[in-house]
Amino acid sequence: MKAVILAAGKGERLRPLTDDRPKVVLKVANRPIIEYVMENLDSFVDEFIIVTRYMMERLIGTLGDEFNGKPITYVEQKPGDGTARAIGSAEEHVDDEFIAVNGDIYFEAEAVKALISAFRKENADAALVVKNFGDLSHLGKIEVEGNTIRAVLEKPGNVPGYANLGIYAFKSEVFEFIERTPVSKRGEYEITDTLNLMIEAGRRITYATYDGYWNDIGRPWNMLELNEYLLKTKLKHNVKGEVEPGAILIPPVEVGEGTEIRSGAYIIGPVKIGRNSRIGPNCFIRPYTSIGDNCHVGNAVEVKNSIIMDSSNAPHLNYVGDSIIGENSNLGAGTITANLRHDRGNVRVEIKGKLEDSGRHKLGAIIGHNVKTGINVSIYPGRKIGSGSFIGPGVVVDRNVPPGSLVVVRQEKEVHPR
Repeated sequence: MKAVILAAGKGERLRPLTDDRPKVVLKVANRPIIEYVMENLDSFVDEFIIVTRYMMERLIGTLGDEFNGKPITYVEQKPGDGTARAIGSAEEHVDDEFIAVNGDIYFEAEAVKALISAFRKENADAALVVKNFGDLSHLGKIEVEGNTIRAVLEKPGNVPGYANLGIYAFKSEVFEFIERTPVSKRGEYEITDTLNLMIEAGRRITYATYDGYWNDIGRPWNMLELNEYLLKTKLKHNVKGEVEPGAILIPPVEVGEGTEIRSGAYIIGPVKIGRNSRIGPNCFIRPYTSIGDNCHVGNAVEVKNSIIMDSSNAPHLNYVGDSIIGENSNLGAGTITANLRHDRGNVRVEIKGKLEDSGRHKLGAIIGHNVKTGINVSIYPGRKIGSGSFIGPGVVVDRNVPPGSLVVVRQEKEVHPR
């Protein structure tokens, strides 16, 4: 079998982290999201077909031409948006049977094993993986009868039921139905509409249930959720760098080659630190934190439940809590990310112009790539700073900052003789 991975989207809901890169290459626990997808497909397929469009070169530069010795073929998505158009773009590169998955989700290999088993056992024309949820407001509902799917409904509201997880198996006949799929109300060609066309035509669509961990990484806080899961369940204590006397590491902590953990650093696992980074002296790194390659976390800094991407620094007198910091960013001395509202309510975040409830009691800043903050900058909970921005000294970031912005405070001074 070949695997078709859908990776053409811009990731608008993940901005500013996707200002200059596709969302599937964003790193969680120091690895690109798409690598987890490929890893969990790896034992079931012999080739990866990646459908891409937005910043294709960045994706190719990240993955190269093979994964674990298996070839990768890149296909540019045909004109038009949506999952059906994306899958249809791979028609010339797949055989009679293939797997198709969204490139921005996380699932375990057990989901793929169950999918293939159901697909072949039922001799189905298509199969998909489903999971039971109490609220399907943001998910597609699957109506079933026995081992057969009777209908696929998009976002039916706050109702319980089986959800479509975006993991499919198809016979090549699906391409005939993709050609007949109309544009949806959202202006996209959706594979769920294709499935409904197949059902109406009498084709057999089956499903596999999955009870394991799954995450649709569509919003910044989903990255923090996945980061916590991966560190909690996958991390092994492994220190390859240098740890000075006086530093304390409470396992599991992973430290990459060339990294220095200096005296006075206190690290409570699970924590993952990449290569050639400098940690300490005299800092506190709390659980569920991942720090990338070539980073600096310095004196009197506390980091908790956060993602700090490659080549970024929190060098002195900083607090980074429940936050995401993109690549090549630097926090000036005294920059603080607030992560708790005064009323202790859930933090809301502006997503595509609308405020969304993150569902999180604590959520800090979402800082893009190549951002610099001056000294004594304070950032409100759930605020976003666009890539390439500079925040001047003493600024209180109480609203989102667009990419490429300069934000400064004007002071009025009065100087009187003594």
